[in-house]
Amino acid sequence: MIGMKTLLISLFFSLFSLAVYPQQLDTLIIQAEIDSGDTLMVKELKEVVVFPKFRYAYQTRRYNRLVRYVKKVYPYAQIAAVKMEEYEQILVNTPEPSMQRKLMKQIEEEIYAEWEGDLKELTFLQGGILLKLIDRQTGESSYELVKEFRGRFRAFFYQSFARIFGFNLKERYNPEENEYDKQIEYIVHLIETNRL
Repeated sequence: MIGMKTLLISLFFSLFSLAVYPQQLDTLIIQAEIDSGDTLMVKELKEVVVFPKFRYAYQTRRYNRLVRYVKKVYPYAQIAAVKMEEYEQILVNTPEPSMQRKLMKQIEEEIYAEWEGDLKELTFLQGGILLKLIDRQTGESSYELVKEFRGRFRAFFYQSFARIFGFNLKERYNPEENEYDKQIEYIVHLIETNRL
């Protein structure tokens, strides 16, 4: 019985102190969900970025180089995707094939005039990454894009030239199955979420 009186007295003083000093209370509203009779707190957590750890120093250097290269060429891939949409709209509105070829020649000259200097400074590896990122942005391989806009012969010529340097314009960007593409996708995700 003494324990019950003590409990009631301490409860009374607790309630009295709350009534006298209400400004000292902090209110915390928690979102909750009832699941099978249990009340569970629901809280959205921030995404955690886990940077890769490599066993050997050369792997770290290779990854850091890939990060630098992706950061360098990713803006070009974004521009390419925007330009592709613009050019497709122009070509859709141009019904005559001869006029389309003339227009594509003009567009190609404009691209060379504007970007040739920057793109010539890219290394072969940076160029390969750019091709993968263009595929990622547009959803089509570089070979298909060249074939669509410039014709089969030009696509065959570019493919032959690329093969000399170890690239394949027909190769698709596939981060689910290709480890190299998976690393590129991870780096792009970090860039797009402003973490890199």
